[in-house]
Amino acid sequence: MFSKMSIIKSTKTYSQQIERLKAALETADAVVIGAGAGLSTSAGFVYTGERFEQYFSDFAQKYGFRDMYSGGFYPYSTPEEYWAYWSRYITVNRYTNPPKPVYQNLLKLIKDKDYFVLTTNVDHCFQKAGFDKKRLFYTQGDYGLFQCSEPCCQETFDNEGVIKAMMEQQQDMRIPSSLIPRCPHCGKPLTMNLRADDTFVEDEGWHSAAERYSDFLRRHENAAVLFLELGVGYNTPVIIKYPFWRMTASNNQATYACINFGEAICPQEIETQTICIDKEIEQTLQDLLK
Repeated sequence: MFSKMSIIKSTKTYSQQIERLKAALETADAVVIGAGAGLSTSAGFVYTGERFEQYFSDFAQKYGFRDMYSGGFYPYSTPEEYWAYWSRYITVNRYTNPPKPVYQNLLKLIKDKDYFVLTTNVDHCFQKAGFDKKRLFYTQGDYGLFQCSEPCCQETFDNEGVIKAMMEQQQDMRIPSSLIPRCPHCGKPLTMNLRADDTFVEDEGWHSAAERYSDFLRRHENAAVLFLELGVGYNTPVIIKYPFWRMTASNNQATYACINFGEAICPQEIETQTICIDKEIEQTLQDLLK
């Protein structure tokens, strides 16, 4: 529907766009938030630099990688090493709060609206900030869940207890063999519930959230909907970005707002319905709250 040649950037000033977005938030019947990795990055969940060195300098020295993302794909020789890394990774990116209150500020903006959140993030930041879990759809999984690596079943398993034990008992970047997680049904190794290939488990909770999201969209199909896209790039645009463009184009009462430093763009076909803000999300949310 949208050609690459038709993608444009806004020519309006930042202050003009902020005022337009404030008005859209005020008048919207419903707000659909689409959140990508840029939102958590803005909140301080960065995988490189000082934060990486703080938590993984020993791994960097031994294995040679220089960011958390690379560490997740490193070919560790043993599962004891693999889970030593991943238990630390999960602890700092799932069971630790981000250093900046970006998610809390977002909640302040929309808490009195009829809202729903669609996100590709897997760090649980929305629930930690107080968002209603019945209004969240984590499409790509959750660092807080295991699944069977086979998988032998469409079931996931909370991992907080075992991750905590791995953290407490790991030594020399290895966990005890007794803590290696295995499927309670077939005995095969457990793995992270993260969408990487066709073995990703969409459990009952996933399907319930998908149904609630679809129902929310149906109920507001012809209403004044604000599609608020935050930090969504082009790794998986078919999940949030393209559907938001399509739904905006099919509803002349809808508004599409994109906040993304360096990538705030829209199709020309919906330019008059679009608010593009090319600025850091943290600062933008603070300015919207003023």
